[in-house]
Amino acid sequence: MAKPVGILRFLGTNCDRDVWQAVEAMGLTPQWLWYEDQFAVKDYQGFIVPGGFSYGDYLRCGALAAKAPVMKSLGEAAAAGYPVLGICNGFQILCETKLLPGALVRNESRRFIDKWVDLNLVNPTRWTSRSQGAVHLRLPIAHGEGRFVMEEAELARLFDNEQVWWTYGDNPNGSMRDVAGVANEMKNVCALMPHPERAMFDWMGSEDGRAIFSALLQ
Repeated sequence: MAKPVGILRFLGTNCDRDVWQAVEAMGLTPQWLWYEDQFAVKDYQGFIVPGGFSYGDYLRCGALAAKAPVMKSLGEAAAAGYPVLGICNGFQILCETKLLPGALVRNESRRFIDKWVDLNLVNPTRWTSRSQGAVHLRLPIAHGEGRFVMEEAELARLFDNEQVWWTYGDNPNGSMRDVAGVANEMKNVCALMPHPERAMFDWMGSEDGRAIFSALLQ
């Protein structure tokens, strides 16, 4: 029997149920991991940190969630090479824990943005499905602090190290060099601001999100 996919939940997380259903739609078994949990990494095949305003985005987006006990176990999973995916607030949390480089700050417009965007694949990662082979995706975004930033020299190294995963076709938030998703050096920890779990079926507007979650089937 296949091992479950661990889905982290923090106080205020509100996209967790959508991710649960997306995992189920791929024929996989999801399992909740509460923010106070410590877990045995070997009991899971992968992990997802959903979006959704953890702790009301107080202090900084993702800053309080990054201090939760469950992140210690997630750090161990990341170091052991397990696939870890962050979505929107999950991206912010992974950056706050330094599992991913860079930071997410207020959108250039200073407004919350909710729209569909086009993504271009820059480099394959553990979360890039070989079976789907998608190099362009159409996914929705919904964030107020999604502008990816880091020092110019560090950003250049990120591109040189092939750690930039996706870029925007039409940059919606002012992210430096259009970055929409990045990976760690091992390419097993990845995150993106758009929501693949909201694009699983045609009736949602796109089923391109399957290209992300199907990577767990490999």
